[in-house]
Amino acid sequence: MAAFLAGTGARAADDPLGAHRWAHRIVVISAPATDDSRLLAQRAALAALPDALRARDLVVLEAVGAEAPARRLRESLKLPPDTFRVVLVGKDGEAKRIAAEPLPVEALFSTIDAMPMRRDEAKRRGEIGR
Repeated sequence: MAAFLAGTGARAADDPLGAHRWAHRIVVISAPATDDSRLLAQRAALAALPDALRARDLVVLEAVGAEAPARRLRESLKLPPDTFRVVLVGKDGEAKRIAAEPLPVEALFSTIDAMPMRRDEAKRRGEIGR
């Protein structure tokens, strides 16, 4: 379900979220280990709603463990390496919501759906009421 950060070159290293700016909203799930129960719960909650993620131009990135890509992603959002976090990043590249526990999808979607850009997108796409 998760899109994993990939890329080479200085730009990807300097701004691991840059490739998504103005194209996607991003949910970053940060966890110290792959067996973290909060990571597994957040993955499952998001994986259950692929159409809703697509409708909101939402991609999921994970920063799990201590490998270099995970460290770079955490550093770009100033997240601690040894704790669980979920971060919603808007299309403008700014963090819109940060949670220390799994974020219910209803709360995630209501945050996104309240954004002026998302309301405009929903009107243009005929998605009002989703």
